[in-house]
Amino acid sequence: NYPGFRFTRLDLADRPETAQFFASDAFDVVIHLAAQAGVRYSLENPHAYADSNLVGFLNVLEGCRQTPPEQLIYASSSSVYGANRKVPFSVSDPVNQPVSLYAATKRANELMAETYCHLFGIPMTGLRFFTVYGPWGRPDMAIYKFTQAILKGEPIDVYNRGQMRRDFTYIDDIVDGILKIADASLLKTRDSEATQQSPTHRLFNIGNNRPVELEYLIATLEQSLGVKAIKRYLPLQPGDLVETCADIDDIVREFGFEPRTGIEDGIDRFTKWYRGYHQQASVKLRRAA
Repeated sequence: NYPGFRFTRLDLADRPETAQFFASDAFDVVIHLAAQAGVRYSLENPHAYADSNLVGFLNVLEGCRQTPPEQLIYASSSSVYGANRKVPFSVSDPVNQPVSLYAATKRANELMAETYCHLFGIPMTGLRFFTVYGPWGRPDMAIYKFTQAILKGEPIDVYNRGQMRRDFTYIDDIVDGILKIADASLLKTRDSEATQQSPTHRLFNIGNNRPVELEYLIATLEQSLGVKAIKRYLPLQPGDLVETCADIDDIVREFGFEPRTGIEDGIDRFTKWYRGYHQQASVKLRRAA
Protein backbone atom coordinates (compact mmCIF):
# COMPACT_ATOMS: atom_id res chain seq x y z
CA ASN A 1 0.00 0.00 0.00
CA TYR A 2 3.01 2.31 0.29
CA PRO A 3 4.99 2.31 -2.98
CA GLY A 4 8.57 3.43 -2.58
CA PHE A 5 8.78 2.28 1.03
CA ARG A 6 10.98 -0.57 2.21
CA PHE A 7 9.76 -2.18 5.43
CA THR A 8 12.43 -4.01 7.41
CA ARG A 9 12.56 -5.76 10.74
CA LEU A 10 16.00 -5.82 12.34
CA ASP A 11 17.59 -6.77 15.63
CA LEU A 12 18.56 -3.18 16.31
CA ALA A 13 20.63 -4.18 19.34
CA ASP A 14 22.84 -6.11 16.88
CA ARG A 15 25.27 -3.43 15.75
CA PRO A 16 26.77 -5.29 12.74
CA GLU A 17 23.33 -6.26 11.40
CA THR A 18 22.05 -2.69 11.65
CA ALA A 19 25.21 -1.24 10.08
CA GLN A 20 25.04 -3.72 7.20
CA PHE A 21 21.40 -2.81 6.53
CA PHE A 22 22.12 0.92 6.31
CA ALA A 23 25.16 0.29 4.13
CA SER A 24 23.02 -1.74 1.70
CA ASP A 25 21.11 1.26 0.38
CA ALA A 26 20.84 5.04 0.53
CA PHE A 27 17.47 5.98 2.01
CA ASP A 28 15.71 9.29 1.42
CA VAL A 29 13.80 9.10 4.72
CA VAL A 30 14.24 6.69 7.63
CA ILE A 31 11.15 6.12 9.82
CA HIS A 32 12.14 4.42 13.07
CA LEU A 33 9.16 3.18 15.11
CA ALA A 34 10.65 0.17 16.93
CA ALA A 35 10.99 0.17 20.72
CA GLN A 36 10.40 -1.81 23.86
CA ALA A 37 7.19 -0.10 24.90
CA GLY A 38 5.02 -0.17 28.00
CA VAL A 39 5.30 1.57 31.35
CA ARG A 40 4.47 -1.35 33.65
CA TYR A 41 6.73 -3.89 31.96
CA SER A 42 9.68 -1.53 32.50
CA LEU A 43 9.33 -2.26 36.22
CA GLU A 44 9.80 -5.98 35.55
CA ASN A 45 12.46 -6.05 32.82
CA PRO A 46 14.43 -2.77 32.74
CA HIS A 47 17.30 -4.25 30.72
CA ALA A 48 15.00 -4.84 27.74
CA TYR A 49 14.48 -1.07 27.59
CA ALA A 50 18.20 -0.36 27.64
CA ASP A 51 18.83 -2.89 24.85
CA SER A 52 16.01 -1.76 22.54
CA ASN A 53 15.48 1.90 23.30
CA LEU A 54 19.03 3.04 24.03
CA VAL A 55 21.43 0.65 22.25
CA GLY A 56 18.96 0.04 19.41
CA PHE A 57 18.36 3.73 18.83
CA LEU A 58 22.08 4.46 18.99
CA ASN A 59 22.65 1.88 16.24
CA VAL A 60 20.00 3.60 14.09
CA LEU A 61 21.70 6.95 14.63
CA GLU A 62 25.06 5.44 13.71
CA GLY A 63 23.54 3.94 10.57
CA CYS A 64 22.21 7.37 9.62
CA ARG A 65 25.63 8.89 10.30
CA GLN A 66 27.33 6.40 7.96
CA THR A 67 24.67 6.70 5.23
CA PRO A 68 22.87 10.01 5.88
CA PRO A 69 19.18 10.21 4.88
CA GLU A 70 17.36 13.43 4.09
CA GLN A 71 15.41 12.96 7.33
CA LEU A 72 15.15 10.59 10.29
CA ILE A 73 11.64 10.42 11.73
CA TYR A 74 11.45 8.53 15.01
CA ALA A 75 8.91 7.64 17.69
CA SER A 76 9.05 9.31 21.05
CA SER A 77 6.19 9.18 23.55
CA SER A 78 3.75 11.27 25.55
CA SER A 79 5.26 9.51 28.58
CA VAL A 80 8.16 12.00 28.50
CA TYR A 81 5.85 14.61 30.08
CA GLY A 82 5.98 12.59 33.29
CA ALA A 83 4.94 14.53 36.38
CA ASN A 84 3.82 17.63 34.43
CA ARG A 85 0.46 18.85 35.69
CA LYS A 86 -0.38 21.32 32.92
CA VAL A 87 -2.63 20.00 30.16
CA PRO A 88 -2.68 19.92 27.23
CA PHE A 89 0.97 18.90 27.03
CA SER A 90 3.02 21.19 24.80
CA VAL A 91 6.44 20.45 23.30
CA SER A 92 7.63 23.63 25.01
CA ASP A 93 6.81 22.18 28.45
CA PRO A 94 9.71 20.95 30.63
CA VAL A 95 10.26 17.19 30.51
CA ASN A 96 12.67 16.76 33.40
CA GLN A 97 10.55 14.50 35.62
CA PRO A 98 9.96 11.12 33.93
CA VAL A 99 8.01 8.76 36.17
CA SER A 100 8.99 5.48 34.46
CA LEU A 101 12.11 4.00 32.93
CA TYR A 102 10.28 3.76 29.60
CA ALA A 103 9.71 7.53 29.67
CA ALA A 104 13.34 8.13 30.60
CA THR A 105 14.57 6.09 27.61
CA LYS A 106 12.30 7.96 25.20
CA ARG A 107 13.52 11.30 26.54
CA ALA A 108 17.07 10.00 26.18
CA ASN A 109 16.28 9.24 22.53
CA GLU A 110 15.31 12.86 21.99
CA LEU A 111 18.58 14.07 23.51
CA MET A 112 20.61 11.56 21.47
CA ALA A 113 18.86 12.72 18.29
CA GLU A 114 19.58 16.35 19.15
CA THR A 115 23.27 15.52 19.57
CA TYR A 116 23.58 13.62 16.27
CA CYS A 117 21.74 16.36 14.41
CA HIS A 118 24.18 18.93 15.81
CA LEU A 119 27.35 16.87 15.30
CA PHE A 120 26.65 15.23 11.95
CA GLY A 121 24.06 17.44 10.27
CA ILE A 122 21.26 14.88 10.04
CA PRO A 123 17.78 16.46 10.01
CA MET A 124 15.53 14.71 12.52
CA THR A 125 11.90 14.78 13.65
CA GLY A 126 10.75 13.18 16.90
CA LEU A 127 7.05 12.39 17.33
CA ARG A 128 5.55 12.14 20.79
CA PHE A 129 2.78 9.57 20.27
CA PHE A 130 -0.33 9.72 22.45
CA THR A 131 -1.91 6.31 23.29
CA VAL A 132 -2.07 4.78 19.81
CA TYR A 133 -4.69 2.06 19.27
CA GLY A 134 -6.34 0.14 16.45
CA PRO A 135 -6.08 -3.16 14.53
CA TRP A 136 -2.83 -5.08 15.13
CA GLY A 137 -2.26 -3.05 18.29
CA ARG A 138 -0.22 -4.24 21.25
CA PRO A 139 -1.99 -6.91 23.34
CA ASP A 140 -0.77 -5.25 26.55
CA MET A 141 -2.59 -1.98 25.81
CA ALA A 142 -5.83 -1.24 27.67
CA ILE A 143 -8.23 -1.42 24.71
CA TYR A 144 -6.91 -4.79 23.56
CA LYS A 145 -6.76 -6.23 27.09
CA PHE A 146 -10.23 -4.93 27.97
CA THR A 147 -11.76 -6.37 24.80
CA GLN A 148 -10.19 -9.76 25.39
CA ALA A 149 -11.31 -9.91 29.03
CA ILE A 150 -14.84 -8.64 28.38
CA LEU A 151 -15.46 -11.25 25.68
CA LYS A 152 -14.14 -13.99 27.98
CA GLY A 153 -16.30 -12.83 30.87
CA GLU A 154 -13.22 -12.02 32.93
CA PRO A 155 -12.78 -8.91 35.13
CA ILE A 156 -10.85 -5.92 33.80
CA ASP A 157 -8.41 -3.96 35.96
CA VAL A 158 -9.48 -0.31 36.17
CA TYR A 159 -6.59 1.67 37.64
CA ASN A 160 -6.90 4.81 39.76
CA ARG A 161 -10.51 3.68 40.28
CA GLY A 162 -11.35 4.91 36.78
CA GLN A 163 -10.22 8.49 37.41
CA MET A 164 -7.99 8.66 34.34
CA ARG A 165 -8.13 10.37 30.95
CA ARG A 166 -6.18 9.41 27.85
CA ASP A 167 -5.74 11.06 24.45
CA PHE A 168 -6.48 7.89 22.46
CA THR A 169 -5.24 8.25 18.86
CA TYR A 170 -6.33 5.88 16.10
CA ILE A 171 -3.57 4.24 14.07
CA ASP A 172 -4.80 5.54 10.69
CA ASP A 173 -4.42 9.12 11.93
CA ILE A 174 -0.90 8.37 13.16
CA VAL A 175 0.12 6.89 9.79
CA ASP A 176 -1.37 9.87 7.97
CA GLY A 177 0.69 12.24 10.12
CA ILE A 178 3.94 10.33 9.60
CA LEU A 179 3.46 10.26 5.83
CA LYS A 180 2.72 13.99 5.73
CA ILE A 181 6.02 14.67 7.51
CA ALA A 182 7.94 12.26 5.25
CA ASP A 183 6.50 13.90 2.13
CA ALA A 184 7.33 17.37 3.44
CA SER A 185 10.92 16.24 4.14
CA LEU A 186 11.37 15.14 0.53
CA LEU A 187 9.89 18.36 -0.82
CA LYS A 188 12.28 20.44 1.30
CA THR A 189 15.33 18.68 -0.10
CA ARG A 190 14.24 19.65 -3.62
CA ASP A 191 14.11 23.31 -2.58
CA SER A 192 17.61 24.72 -3.11
CA GLU A 193 17.00 27.54 -0.63
CA ALA A 194 15.91 25.07 2.09
CA THR A 195 18.98 22.88 1.59
CA GLN A 196 21.20 25.87 2.49
CA GLN A 197 19.67 26.09 5.95
CA SER A 198 21.23 24.33 8.93
CA PRO A 199 19.72 20.90 9.65
CA THR A 200 17.26 20.86 12.52
CA HIS A 201 15.94 18.45 15.13
CA ARG A 202 12.27 19.13 15.83
CA LEU A 203 9.73 17.58 18.19
CA PHE A 204 5.97 17.34 17.66
CA ASN A 205 3.04 15.94 19.58
CA ILE A 206 0.88 13.62 17.50
CA GLY A 207 -2.42 12.86 19.19
CA ASN A 208 -6.17 13.18 18.92
CA ASN A 209 -6.40 16.30 21.13
CA ARG A 210 -9.61 14.91 22.67
CA PRO A 211 -8.95 13.07 25.98
CA VAL A 212 -11.40 10.33 26.93
CA GLU A 213 -12.44 9.31 30.44
CA LEU A 214 -11.52 5.70 31.20
CA GLU A 215 -15.10 4.94 32.26
CA TYR A 216 -16.40 6.31 28.94
CA LEU A 217 -13.90 4.17 27.06
CA ILE A 218 -15.18 1.07 28.87
CA ALA A 219 -18.80 2.03 28.18
CA THR A 220 -17.97 2.50 24.47
CA LEU A 221 -16.34 -0.94 24.38
CA GLU A 222 -19.38 -2.50 26.10
CA GLN A 223 -21.69 -0.95 23.52
CA SER A 224 -19.55 -2.03 20.57
CA LEU A 225 -19.14 -5.60 21.89
CA GLY A 226 -22.68 -5.97 23.23
CA VAL A 227 -21.28 -7.31 26.50
CA LYS A 228 -21.04 -5.73 29.96
CA ALA A 229 -17.62 -5.49 31.60
CA ILE A 230 -16.81 -6.86 35.04
CA LYS A 231 -14.72 -4.13 36.65
CA ARG A 232 -12.06 -4.52 39.31
CA TYR A 233 -11.09 -1.11 40.66
CA LEU A 234 -7.44 -0.69 41.65
CA PRO A 235 -5.20 2.20 42.78
CA LEU A 236 -2.93 4.15 40.44
CA GLN A 237 0.04 2.07 39.35
CA PRO A 238 3.66 3.30 39.64
CA GLY A 239 4.70 5.15 36.49
CA ASP A 240 1.15 5.80 35.24
CA LEU A 241 -0.04 9.29 34.28
CA VAL A 242 -3.49 10.41 35.42
CA GLU A 243 -4.21 12.39 32.25
CA THR A 244 -2.70 12.91 28.82
CA CYS A 245 -3.74 15.45 26.22
CA ALA A 246 -1.76 16.59 23.18
CA ASP A 247 -1.35 20.19 22.13
CA ILE A 248 -1.11 19.57 18.37
CA ASP A 249 -1.09 23.18 17.14
CA ASP A 250 2.50 22.89 15.81
CA ILE A 251 1.98 19.73 13.74
CA VAL A 252 -1.35 21.04 12.41
CA ARG A 253 0.24 24.32 11.34
CA GLU A 254 3.41 22.77 9.86
CA PHE A 255 2.01 19.70 8.12
CA GLY A 256 -1.77 19.99 8.01
CA PHE A 257 -2.18 17.04 10.38
CA GLU A 258 -5.85 16.44 11.17
CA PRO A 259 -6.99 13.56 13.40
CA ARG A 260 -10.30 12.35 11.98
CA THR A 261 -11.20 9.31 14.06
CA GLY A 262 -13.32 9.77 17.17
CA ILE A 263 -13.19 7.18 19.93
CA GLU A 264 -16.59 5.68 19.06
CA ASP A 265 -15.66 5.06 15.43
CA GLY A 266 -12.16 3.87 16.35
CA ILE A 267 -13.41 1.40 18.96
CA ASP A 268 -15.98 0.04 16.53
CA ARG A 269 -13.30 -0.55 13.88
CA PHE A 270 -11.03 -2.19 16.44
CA THR A 271 -13.64 -4.58 17.84
CA LYS A 272 -14.69 -5.66 14.33
CA TRP A 273 -11.06 -6.40 13.49
CA TYR A 274 -10.52 -8.18 16.82
CA ARG A 275 -13.47 -10.52 16.35
CA GLY A 276 -12.58 -11.26 12.74
CA TYR A 277 -8.91 -11.85 13.47
CA HIS A 278 -9.43 -14.12 16.46
CA GLN A 279 -12.21 -16.01 14.74
CA GLN A 280 -9.86 -16.79 11.86
CA ALA A 281 -7.12 -17.80 14.32
CA SER A 282 -9.52 -20.19 16.07
CA VAL A 283 -10.50 -21.80 12.77
CA LYS A 284 -6.85 -22.33 11.85
CA LEU A 285 -6.14 -23.93 15.23
CA ARG A 286 -9.09 -26.31 14.88
CA ARG A 287 -7.97 -27.33 11.39
CA ALA A 288 -4.42 -27.89 12.61
CA ALA A 289 -5.72 -30.10 15.44
